[in-house]
Amino acid sequence: MNIAPNSYSRTRKRLLAAVASVAVAGAIGIGALTSGTSPVLADAVRVEAPQVPSFADVVERVSPAVVSVKVKAKVQPTADDGSDDQDGFDNLPNNPQLRRFFKEFRGFGDQGGQNDDGHRRFGHRDRGNGEPRPVAQGSGFFISEDGYLVTNNHVVEEGTAFTVVTNDGKELDAKLVGTDPRTDLAVLKVEGGGKFTYVDFADDSKVRVGDWVVAVGNPFGLGGTVTAGIVSARGRDIGAGPYDDFIQIDASVNRGNSGGPTFNLSGQVVGINTAIFSPSGGSVGIAFDIPASTAKQVVEDLMKSGAVQRGWLGVEIQPVTSDIAESLGLKSNNGALVSSAQDDGPGKKSGITAGDVITQVDGKDVASPKELARLIGAYSPGKSVDVTVWRDGKSQSVKVELGKLPSSDKRASADDKPAAPAKADTLADLGLTVTKSEDGKGLVVTDVDPDSDAADRGIQPGDIITAVNSMEVNGTDDVTKAMDEAVKSGRKAVLMQITRDDNNRFVALPVAKG
Repeated sequence: MNIAPNSYSRTRKRLLAAVASVAVAGAIGIGALTSGTSPVLADAVRVEAPQVPSFADVVERVSPAVVSVKVKAKVQPTADDGSDDQDGFDNLPNNPQLRRFFKEFRGFGDQGGQNDDGHRRFGHRDRGNGEPRPVAQGSGFFISEDGYLVTNNHVVEEGTAFTVVTNDGKELDAKLVGTDPRTDLAVLKVEGGGKFTYVDFADDSKVRVGDWVVAVGNPFGLGGTVTAGIVSARGRDIGAGPYDDFIQIDASVNRGNSGGPTFNLSGQVVGINTAIFSPSGGSVGIAFDIPASTAKQVVEDLMKSGAVQRGWLGVEIQPVTSDIAESLGLKSNNGALVSSAQDDGPGKKSGITAGDVITQVDGKDVASPKELARLIGAYSPGKSVDVTVWRDGKSQSVKVELGKLPSSDKRASADDKPAAPAKADTLADLGLTVTKSEDGKGLVVTDVDPDSDAADRGIQPGDIITAVNSMEVNGTDDVTKAMDEAVKSGRKAVLMQITRDDNNRFVALPVAKG
């Protein structure tokens, strides 16, 4: 028999695979080889395919609870000059950080109007009568029998009418119950329609990296689509907001999956699809989910009152670097360093001051500023909490009655900056040239040695040094004294409190011994 080289190769591989399968089957007692010169598979032998994980059962149970969400909004007419928004983010709030987030980590709810590069976009071309039309399409899922469902805020924002399409194709009108832009969550309610299949949130504290997960949603408007993968990472901070704590998965997630659920193999929601990292606009196997624990709390608040009321400490914070920890005598760089306490904030009223490092809230460890924001935000306004701070080389406890988180941060601003007097002094060991401020409180930096540690840590001319190691500074002698005391106590750095544009920050600078 004449077999072409390629055909021969394939045939040889199949024969070898068959022999190997028979050998395995014989070894485990499934079948046997007949006697003779050539081994062949006995007629009675049945080699079963190996058992592999199947998601069919869980998908069959949860799919009726997953829906597509269509959003309508009044269309804005195109600008008279004929220009069109080319980055596709014209309806986002005027927030540079938020715009950057949606360019790099793209929200993927929009199907109604996409420009050539596939960015999320709302409609521009007016029909002339201002009537609503579909401009976005995402996913969602029922969380109650009576029709409450969860989706993303960026799916429903700017919407005036909402339609839910169930797994069996029924279209149902829904009303917006409430949204929380800070966590990108929203709740809709379907009126009527009988009883709905719904799903529960999982205990995501038990979710491990490497666990199987299944994402169900409405990518590209295709309707119920299932993809599978694993949990790739936990606790991801992608710069979306103060409460970032995303679960990263590698299941294929695309535009239209926004607001859709990610399930564990028990059919519980472990996360809500909200963003992907994609240079191309399509899935590259890096998607981010809002954890179930965050979503559950926010959703409960939205269902009760249509809004989320978060506790407010009223302090500005920054990370504790290794240098800062060293300068303060801390054993680790965990915690959140208070750069300033707002005058009208509950923190300052309770005695929290700039330079304190918050290490615990009600006995819960604070690993970072993000962790502190999440912990405080989880409490209701008016709640009294015990805040543990590191101050003057020891831990202290401060009881704080939390306020209500303002809708926007109010910061003081000054039109005039203090002018530096002519006479300047040099802090040679630190690479700084300074002069006294006009009001006599602090030292104004007039020059920074570009090869110094101060320059490496971002100190700039115009910065005002107000304190060193919690000691107020009114002259260079105060700085020298603080540095000498740091050396005597075995510290390798001093902690400088810097004011710039009415904002405080702390910088640790190494000190030379001897």
